[in-house]
Amino acid sequence: MEKVKILATNRQAHHNYFIHDRYEAGIALVGTEVKSSREGKINLKDSYAKLEDGELFLVNCHISPYFHGNIMNHDPLRKRKLLMHRGEIRRLEKNIIQAGFTLIPLQVYLKKGKIKIEMGLAKGKKLYDKREAKKRKDIDREMKREGRRPSR
Repeated sequence: MEKVKILATNRQAHHNYFIHDRYEAGIALVGTEVKSSREGKINLKDSYAKLEDGELFLVNCHISPYFHGNIMNHDPLRKRKLLMHRGEIRRLEKNIIQAGFTLIPLQVYLKKGKIKIEMGLAKGKKLYDKREAKKRKDIDREMKREGRRPSR
């Protein structure tokens, strides 16, 4: 089992999207972004991956400026290149273009000293899907609570 330290998660992803498949990608960061990321100062809330000229880029991911970075700091919302094999990118490209999927970051973590990002191939949920999921979750929670209650 590999040791993985989770730096950030996208909590809204499972609420707003149906996740069909998961992919792991490296992420190209500059110096102060790495230090800030290791401190967990990443916000994945409205971010997504975008295909441009056969390359994947992470858009709208906010990495806060490093506290000790002074003039060497980075732009918090810049586009960041995702590192994947060409074959994987082509497969993703087919799904994104033909099937109408979106690539959403699910979590950022440290694996063997490298910062990796887990991406989910996702389709957006409609409002009624969100309501149904919430109702199902409430019922499951209630059933669990009833199961734990001691019988008299």
